[in-house]
Amino acid sequence: MASSSNLKKNYDVFLSFRGIDLRKNFVGHLYTALDQKGVYTFIDSEELRKGDQISAALMKAIEESRIAIIIFSEDYASSSWCLEEAAKIMECKEQGDLKVFPVFYKVEPREVRTPRESYDKAMEKHEFKFGKDSEKVKRWKKALFDAGGLSGWPLNEGNESELIQEIVKKILTYLAQTSLHVAKHPVGIDSRVAELKSMLNLKSHEDVVMVGLWGQGGIGKTTLSKALYNAIFRQFDGSCFLANVREASKNSKDLVLLQEKLLYEILSLQQKLELPSVDRGIILIQRRLRHKKVLLILDDVDDLRQLEALAGGRNWFGNGSRIIVTTRDKHLLTCYGIDQDHVYEVKPLSYNEARELLSNHAFLTLQELEIRTNLVYSVLNCAGGLPLALEVLGSCLRGKREDVWESTLKKISRIPNNTINGVLKISYDGLEENEKEIFLDIACFFKGEDSDYIMKVLDSCDLETTAGFDILIERSLISIDYGRLQMHDLIQSMGMDIVRQECRNDPGRRSRLWLYDDVVDVLSHDMVRLANMLKILLLIFHSNY
Repeated sequence: MASSSNLKKNYDVFLSFRGIDLRKNFVGHLYTALDQKGVYTFIDSEELRKGDQISAALMKAIEESRIAIIIFSEDYASSSWCLEEAAKIMECKEQGDLKVFPVFYKVEPREVRTPRESYDKAMEKHEFKFGKDSEKVKRWKKALFDAGGLSGWPLNEGNESELIQEIVKKILTYLAQTSLHVAKHPVGIDSRVAELKSMLNLKSHEDVVMVGLWGQGGIGKTTLSKALYNAIFRQFDGSCFLANVREASKNSKDLVLLQEKLLYEILSLQQKLELPSVDRGIILIQRRLRHKKVLLILDDVDDLRQLEALAGGRNWFGNGSRIIVTTRDKHLLTCYGIDQDHVYEVKPLSYNEARELLSNHAFLTLQELEIRTNLVYSVLNCAGGLPLALEVLGSCLRGKREDVWESTLKKISRIPNNTINGVLKISYDGLEENEKEIFLDIACFFKGEDSDYIMKVLDSCDLETTAGFDILIERSLISIDYGRLQMHDLIQSMGMDIVRQECRNDPGRRSRLWLYDDVVDVLSHDMVRLANMLKILLLIFHSNY
């Protein structure tokens, strides 16, 4: 059985009920009230209810609904159809993507839950027909027990019109908690969301679980966290996705605004709170959320102070809460107290995923993919599985001739794309001077070389290489694979461009030279600079050793 969370939600509400009288009165009025408010509601026809087996169309409608309202009336349990519907609804609820509201229409919740009276008689008849130990009957009983214990609306002798308005208001409030736009072409997302859901252990309601998403810029951390948010946020009492925390919290005043937004969204307030300071905000978040099961995603965090102001500890939130942090800095997650088992490294797309994403953005048909096989391979090799690069390059190349593709690839190899470069450079800008120097040396001279050898060379240049390597790895700027120091091609290109920008027209004024022609040109035209070139020559010599 497919999980309902992986299906498109075509209906806002599914109505489950029994009886012509109920259809013509309470249920009919409820359907009309929901429809008038623009709530797309599924109400079945009698034609779908022929035979003993629930139709595939009804099963599909339940799976494709966001909310199910079960109207438990006196004779609801007498119908095997209704019981099968209820069982299916509760199964989808267990999968975490269907909200269920019961209405106890002239019956008591305990009659449904236990069952008693009319429900007890109905279940006895089903046991006689299918057998007391029938798995089907056991499944129905469990569904009634679980649904009967949910918070809903009782209606005995009250005003039906008022209750309908109350139900509509509740449904509208719930539906107002909208999903986030993930991506135009979300490729490779579902499998990664499934891995994260497993790491979050959503079935546990006792602990507060904190998870970190770590990876380089442009790798898709934000996209993945949005998709995860959409998949699970309805399982919580309140939720909030704070985007771009790094950019939105440059000073303490900005952090106060983020605290206000956090409280506003999680508590579903009518108007925003006005907090006088970060310290006051910390106290208020603790007081208001410590008993609530919340989902909080803090996107693009780069400073521990941001975490301390927005989610300072597990004891700030109620049991069952999930706190998710996305960052480029792995060490930040460690400082925050997230253990390595709860750090999810967002890795590049696989070859097939990257090919699919590129073709989506470049609008390539299967025939065009075959014709331009070599060019497509070159683009994929350039992007290195980086979603941002694939999106940007695909859009740039859309509708272009083959010679334009070739020219664009040559251009990017010399001059990085501004959009891609801007995102990648954020990680470099956050480095200290020691790490910046090491990074630029690696980008210009040492990619693919033996890491121990590089460490000795750079140590001799008065750089603190051991600490520097560790920081660069934690910032996803380099990696060490089988003893070789590796760097994404686009990150290397970004580093080279930083050096090139030091003086575009005069290579002799740059801090590093790595092209043979540039070295020869500088040495032949200005021998006075020879002393300044000794370090560069030394590095080149060692890199080719």
